[in-house]
Amino acid sequence: MNRILLICLLFSGLCFGQKTTVADLEIKLEPGATEELMYGFAAGDRVIFILEPNGAPVTEVTVLQYPDVVKYRNQEIKKEEKNEFTVTDKSVFVFKFVNKAKGKRSCNILVQRVAKNADTRNFNTAVKWVTVQDTVYTSVTKDAVAGYDTLHVQKNRRVIALQKKYEEAVLDKTQRVNAKSSLAETKAAVSFTLPVNSITKDETKKVVAWAYWVGVGKESNEYWNQNRKSIVEGVKGVASYFTTPLGGVAAGVVANLAIPAIGEDIQYALVNEFNSKLFFQDKTYKSYDEGKGTAAYKRFTDATMLQGKFYMALANDNLVQPVDVNVKVSAIIEHIKYKDEKYTDTTITPRYEKKIIREPQIVTSKIPVTFDYNNRTL
Repeated sequence: MNRILLICLLFSGLCFGQKTTVADLEIKLEPGATEELMYGFAAGDRVIFILEPNGAPVTEVTVLQYPDVVKYRNQEIKKEEKNEFTVTDKSVFVFKFVNKAKGKRSCNILVQRVAKNADTRNFNTAVKWVTVQDTVYTSVTKDAVAGYDTLHVQKNRRVIALQKKYEEAVLDKTQRVNAKSSLAETKAAVSFTLPVNSITKDETKKVVAWAYWVGVGKESNEYWNQNRKSIVEGVKGVASYFTTPLGGVAAGVVANLAIPAIGEDIQYALVNEFNSKLFFQDKTYKSYDEGKGTAAYKRFTDATMLQGKFYMALANDNLVQPVDVNVKVSAIIEHIKYKDEKYTDTTITPRYEKKIIREPQIVTSKIPVTFDYNNRTL
C-alpha cells in the first residue's frame, strides 16, 4: 500500500475517533428539585456519559432519547459511573437529575460525543424549542342524516275568491241656507252616515276611503257636470270602479276638480254631532275640515274617519241673498269574498341514525430540536 495513503487513513481514523466534550459541569440539587439538560446528537454518534457523585449518593438519574426512550436509569448512585450510547438517528437526549432526599445533593457530569465521520464532526449539539402543529383525529358518535321522509297531507285553506272596489253614493242633497235679512236661521246642517263595515267568515265589505263636495248655486252645478264629462270619460278603463268625479277623488285617481271662481260663497265645516251644536250656538268648535268658498272637496282615508255619522255645517253671511248648497258624499267600498281551497302540504323530515365520525383537531405543542431542524429530523 502506498505509504502516503496509509498515513492519511490512519490520520482520518484518529480524527473520527476523537472525543468532543459536550458538557463538563457540576449539578447542584436542592431537596425535592429536578434538573434537566438537553443536547442534540447526529446519527452514528457515540455518546459517553460519566457521572460522579460529590459525597452523598444522587437519588435518581435518567437519560432519555426524546421524547420517552429510556437509555439509562439508576437510583442512589454512590460512585462514579460511565455509560455509552450509540445514536441511531439524529436525536435530542434529555439528562434528568432528581433529588428526593431531604438534604442537598451534587454531582459532576461529563458528556462527550464521538462523531461517526467527517460529515458530522462539527455537528451543533445545542437545542432549541419550536412550535409545531399536529392533526389529531378523535372518534365521536353523532346523529347523522341517513335519509329523508316525505309526507303529503291534504289540507284546506281560506283564499280570496273575489276582490273588487266600487263607489257608493252616500249623500246628494241641496240645502237652502237663508240670508241675514230674512230674519230666519242663517245656518243649516246636512248629516250623513258612512256605510257600515260588514265582516263575516265568507265576506267583508269595508269603507277604505270617502270624499265630500260642497258647491253653491247653479255655477257649482255647471262645474260639477263639466268635471263629470271630462274626468269620468277621461279615466274610463283606468279605474272603472267609480262613476262620479267625487268617486275619482275618493279613489285617489283624481287629484283636482274644477271649481267656479265667481259666485255666491258659503262657510262650511265638517264636524261631529257635538261640534255641530257648538257651531249653531256660535261657540268655539272643532272640525275635521272647514273653509269658505263657492265650492270645495276633500278626501279621507284615515282609519278613524271611515265609520260613523258626520255633519256638514253651513253658514250664509250674505245680507239679502239666500243660497242653495249642494252637498255630495261618495265612499269607496272594498268587497272581498273568501272560499275554502284544498291543497297538498308536503313536509320533508330528515331521518337520523347514530354514526361514529372521525373529527380532526389541530394540536399545538412545543418540542426540542437540533439547530438543523429544517432537515425534518430531530
